[in-house]
Amino acid sequence: MTRTRWAVLGPGVISGDFATGLRSSHLGVLHAVGSSAPERAAAFAAEHGAAASGTYDEILAREDVDAVYIGTVHTTHSALAIRALEAGKAVLCEKPITPTAAETDLVLAAAARSGRPFVEAFKQRFGPFADLLRGMIADRELGEPLSLVAGFGYDQSPRTGRAFDPALAGGAILDVGCYPASLAIEVATVSGRGGLPAAFGDVSAEWVNGVDADTTAHLTIGDLAVELRTAVIREMPGAAVLHCADGDIVMPDAWGSRTESPSSLILRRGAEERVVTVPVVQPMGAEADAVSLALAEGRVEAPEMTWADSAAIARLCTGWLDAARRP
Repeated sequence: MTRTRWAVLGPGVISGDFATGLRSSHLGVLHAVGSSAPERAAAFAAEHGAAASGTYDEILAREDVDAVYIGTVHTTHSALAIRALEAGKAVLCEKPITPTAAETDLVLAAAARSGRPFVEAFKQRFGPFADLLRGMIADRELGEPLSLVAGFGYDQSPRTGRAFDPALAGGAILDVGCYPASLAIEVATVSGRGGLPAAFGDVSAEWVNGVDADTTAHLTIGDLAVELRTAVIREMPGAAVLHCADGDIVMPDAWGSRTESPSSLILRRGAEERVVTVPVVQPMGAEADAVSLALAEGRVEAPEMTWADSAAIARLCTGWLDAARRP
């Protein structure tokens, strides 16, 4: 299989993590770097061993680029993704695809028109842990899923930068709350509730500098009860518990890191506990390989992160933000 020639658009911190993760890829290699500041692209290319660099337009015009990773701020994702798709490139777009459900629908429509692979980069959905979890849910390992409690948060100090800038779609929900939102949609989809809108109940929120800084939401997706928590002003365990009819699936580390996928979960039946472990992979390399496989096989989606799930996550996060803004 021919190795996918990747370009990074936006030479920031997370793109550096992607470039590092791509070294663990079986199917791709970093080839080019694009930026609104060509000198930054050149410096990033030199640091990570890419052969070419330039402006976004210059990189997207290159015939020796097969796929692009978009690692810019949330508010620039849609324009870059649509330009890349229209240029005939496969796209791996950092989460969230856009700040709103309506804008996400526009990007997915552009992907459909292009006929090229498009994948949202929720890294925890790729690798052995994610496969194990989906299999347990689908097989009803502990019976029917009934409710999910999931959270992800950190304490950023000082309260400045992208996460606290409303103009850059800052705030906890779009930064890290989208991870537990993604899990809620994944559970709903795998358990046969996919496509149902989320109905919000109680939502609490603390606002700092005009962004949602700490928020908890209670909602339902069909008959699945969900509690989501997120913050950028306090540490919060990156954990989740899926309560099922016959026990619980406990995920002490539900999201992993940018270098390692989650490695274990706990099955609880009453007083009995069983720890299940799986091999760890480099998750950013794994998500890149999912795009490469789709490209090689003529598919436009990766089964780990479908367009329907991306649209549902965007609707959930938009609904959460709207509910958090209400008095």
